[in-house]
Amino acid sequence: MEAKVSKKIMKKLILLIFIFTSFSAFSVEKKTNFSTEIFENAKANGRTIVINSYETWCGTCNIQVKILNQAEKEFKDIIFFSYEQSKNKDIAKKLAIDFWTTIVVYKGNDEIVRIIGQTDKKTIYSAIKKGI
Repeated sequence: MEAKVSKKIMKKLILLIFIFTSFSAFSVEKKTNFSTEIFENAKANGRTIVINSYETWCGTCNIQVKILNQAEKEFKDIIFFSYEQSKNKDIAKKLAIDFWTTIVVYKGNDEIVRIIGQTDKKTIYSAIKKGI
């Protein structure tokens, strides 16, 4: 009887280890690369800027980051900034961003679009294109 219980516990433990390592293998690299100086300069020069506010533990943010990483490769003339909301409250305050799943697109000094919690690639790309 004890052997059966031990095997069940061992199977559950192995399954948990597998699940944990699988999820960490698919984790998205996130970075804070926001620079006030570059942001202000880009706005003054009429550039298109995409800003992503995220949290490291946020599932929606993971999806957004994957889409934005792909967009950054496709839209070479656009400046992409990201920042971690809880660690960069000064940036959030400067941009009036209250939610960590927020993507904001600027064209020069004008905010063109702000989307919150959006994970649909087509919608995110459409928002980016509005700034072009």
